[in-house]
Amino acid sequence: MIWLASIWIVLALLATGWTLTTQYEESSLRRLGAVLANTIDEVVLATNAAPDGSVTVGEVKDERTLRALSGKYWAVAVPTADGQLRTVVRSPSLAGESLVIPRELPARLHAARGETISYNAWGPLQKRLRVAASMKQLPGRTEPVVFMAGLDRSTIDADTQQFATFTWAALLLLGVGLVVAVFLQVQIGLRPLYSLRNEIADVRKGRSARIARSYPLEIQPLAEQVNRLLDHNQETVERQRTHVGNLAHALKTPLSVMLAEAGAQQGPLPDIVRKQTAIMQAQVDHHLRRARAAARAQLLGERTPIAEVLDELAVMLERVFESRGVEIDWRAPDDLAFRGERQDLQEILGNLMENACKWAKRRVRVSAGATGLGQMVVVVEDDGPGLPEAQREAALQRGMRMDETTPGSGLGLSIVVELIRAYGGRVTLADSEMGGLKAVLELPAAEA
Repeated sequence: MIWLASIWIVLALLATGWTLTTQYEESSLRRLGAVLANTIDEVVLATNAAPDGSVTVGEVKDERTLRALSGKYWAVAVPTADGQLRTVVRSPSLAGESLVIPRELPARLHAARGETISYNAWGPLQKRLRVAASMKQLPGRTEPVVFMAGLDRSTIDADTQQFATFTWAALLLLGVGLVVAVFLQVQIGLRPLYSLRNEIADVRKGRSARIARSYPLEIQPLAEQVNRLLDHNQETVERQRTHVGNLAHALKTPLSVMLAEAGAQQGPLPDIVRKQTAIMQAQVDHHLRRARAAARAQLLGERTPIAEVLDELAVMLERVFESRGVEIDWRAPDDLAFRGERQDLQEILGNLMENACKWAKRRVRVSAGATGLGQMVVVVEDDGPGLPEAQREAALQRGMRMDETTPGSGLGLSIVVELIRAYGGRVTLADSEMGGLKAVLELPAAEA
């Protein structure tokens, strides 16, 4: 915007400078034309036509026209048979030289119908002249006579050049001043907007929850509307969480009653009830967890450091699998953060790391890093038996278990997939260099 305004200022100043210089030159030439017209009038008054058609000029009192090469000249010309003009009388100041007569001058004079026309020409001593010419009809002569007067225009050219120099210098200073003024106005006038932009960015990055600063009267309503939007977003998320919690309590109580009633009886029917009720509880937990994750994913300002969560999970899982001697090696930059809630990140990484510990022989490796464009990658590997490529897609499906001998409901990886999708990420399975399975997890990263 500053450069666009600067370009318009420069264009306007260029047009102004050209207009002022042109108008000054034209005004000077008009004044010079008036002087030449007076000289022509003096020569016309002193001119006589003889009965034979010859033209004579009496005394012209203009002293400059009497002094040789003075810079002011006059001449009288008559038409020739070929339509051109021939000089018959010239001022003493020409010192035997002639005023330049352009070939198109006769046609221009006929078109002017007695009006005076002006043109530029080179005169004696190779100096530029301003020449005025007028066609007059003299008594006693049938053909018209052309009267010309010329004046050295070097003084006018010098004055015009000086005027242009001062004008362009003044406009240059004015242009620099205007550009600086526009720059300062933009920098100072828009500084509150820059501050507001930075505060909104801090909210998006999770550094603050609201816009706290006070702004000028013109911008304060915008800051208040942004805060209201943030409050509305927070209220919506909290309302969704409340509904999800109410639904969980409403469903879990009847399911618990059904399990309690079935648990007191023996037989095929109670066994089916107990089994199906457990499945229903797992499904309710799964979908409620998914709904909570979807609500939290829309919340601005959430930021969870990766290193802290990995450290907590590694310590906890090493204790759980201490009897098998499983070691967890994790690496993550201190400034890398997940753009989401800590609880969701713990559930995602916890499920993947726990699954790796279950199948690992001795070692589990976790590495995390930023990929740019607001994304991060977490890789979880183990040195276990791995998983055939044909079964990897099925392993991510809800309720699918690759080995019925290991404890669990089969929902762990599906929960990971649902949570990741809620945040706009994805997870893929591949072979690990350690010999086991490698889970590659892509998640949104919070800006530093």
